[in-house]
Amino acid sequence: MEERRFTVDELTKFDGKEGRPAYIAFEGKVYDVSASLMWQEGEHEDEHSAGADFTEDMDFAPHNEDVLAPFPIVGVLEG
Repeated sequence: MEERRFTVDELTKFDGKEGRPAYIAFEGKVYDVSASLMWQEGEHEDEHSAGADFTEDMDFAPHNEDVLAPFPIVGVLEG
């Protein structure tokens, strides 16, 4: 099966609000974090919103990318 490809604009639609899935991108992969208690309503720690690329933000996080391992990869981010 072919991987789904997301543009930055398409990714913003997956913001976790009003029943929409919460997707985030990291290093070109798009993860579904909808099931995470840390991303309720598409918000994380009142600082981040789903529907965005967090590759650069991870450098400032109190954790590393290993926290994404449990979440399914639903596609790739173009660009």
